[in-house]
Amino acid sequence: MQRSSYAILSYKIKHDYDIGEFLNSYKYLLQSAVDTIWDNIVWSEKKQRNYYVIKHGGRKIKKYYYVKRLIPIVPKSREFKRNLRNSLLKDWKYASHYVDSAIKVAYSIINSWRRNYLKGRRGRNKPVVKRKFVRVKGTLYVYRDDKIRITVKPRELYLEFDLSNTWFGKRVNGCDLGELIIKENELIITFRKEVSSSKHLRKIAWDMNLLSMDGFCDKGWIKINLKPLYTLHVTYENKRRKIQSLAKRKPRTAKKLSRKYNAREVNRVKDFLHKLTTKLVEEFKDYEHGFENLEKQGMYNRYRRHNREVSKQNWKQIIQFMKYKAFRVQTNIDPRGTSSTCPLCGGRLLKLRKGQVVKCRRCSLVLDRQLCGAINIYLRMRGFPSSPSIFHRVVIKKMISLWKMQMRRGRGVTPIGCKTNDILPMNPEGVEVDEHQGGGLSINVYLC
Repeated sequence: MQRSSYAILSYKIKHDYDIGEFLNSYKYLLQSAVDTIWDNIVWSEKKQRNYYVIKHGGRKIKKYYYVKRLIPIVPKSREFKRNLRNSLLKDWKYASHYVDSAIKVAYSIINSWRRNYLKGRRGRNKPVVKRKFVRVKGTLYVYRDDKIRITVKPRELYLEFDLSNTWFGKRVNGCDLGELIIKENELIITFRKEVSSSKHLRKIAWDMNLLSMDGFCDKGWIKINLKPLYTLHVTYENKRRKIQSLAKRKPRTAKKLSRKYNAREVNRVKDFLHKLTTKLVEEFKDYEHGFENLEKQGMYNRYRRHNREVSKQNWKQIIQFMKYKAFRVQTNIDPRGTSSTCPLCGGRLLKLRKGQVVKCRRCSLVLDRQLCGAINIYLRMRGFPSSPSIFHRVVIKKMISLWKMQMRRGRGVTPIGCKTNDILPMNPEGVEVDEHQGGGLSINVYLC
């Protein structure tokens, strides 16, 4: 069965073992593996064509130019890996399988650096291991009677962990235990859970915006307001500005206050995101959630205000929480043109009402810009192109059936779960946070 047929769950448990020397040795071993692979990289010169755009009247003209670029070729032959393993085993005093684990992690680090280097996000600088951790393969532990026994030194040193009283026991019932990660004070445990084929799953696509999170599925348009989260970042940003004014007069006090409010901001943001993602998983059970592959580095420009707004977003953190809470998550959807392409005919869209509404030049379709982005992500998630037949079959027919169902109940065309006298605004706020009631969240679904 393919890897995509499994869902990966991870949880943490605390421990009090004194394993500082073991972690330092593994860190040195991992850095040695990275150094050896780095020293054997072959740099190949390649001619690459780039372009820039100039405006000539009302037209945009592409000007092409060629540059020479060095492409890294990572050694992956069996002979090289065998020699690397033998060299790392010479001074290693723990179980030999940890050397295999370090080589695997080292290749993962080098491949991650190479991908970012080819995209222009990294230079020709060797990666450096900074965190202390140990990745434990399946051959280094035994899981029996709700207890994990990890081998550190064969027949000498073992670590035991009891999972019988953990809070996540019911969630992982029937799951297979995967690789473990040991840290100074905690153990990260991964479980593998088999899921049904994605062809039979219901899907929901999410469009991440500055102040909202817009979804589209067979239930309609889901509007989630992220303004409380943005306001939280702005509030602590203003507090940090006041603290900076004390830096010259009282540097120690300013440093102490800065640590305090930074930690408080992180905790409040995590609390908000955990409540939001838990509510989403409860409302949309057995759904496959689709997210855009957003990268902040490509969104920055010369405007300071815009860059600050982008830096305040927690898109990656939302996706990270959804990955281990939701039934299935897809994160490789191309975000280009989702708000500027017509989902009906594929034409270009014009912005109206300061960009809140878009209109197609070709078919005259008028939609809310954020709803248009969510529909396009939903179509890409299902592998459908922009065409009138697919738009009417996938979008219009489902919305008409939901509209008829609401009419039969005598509620008229109103948002699901709202009162009959409610009017659907252009930009409704779907998540309400009440600080006096512990930050309860509510999600509104709208018929479109």
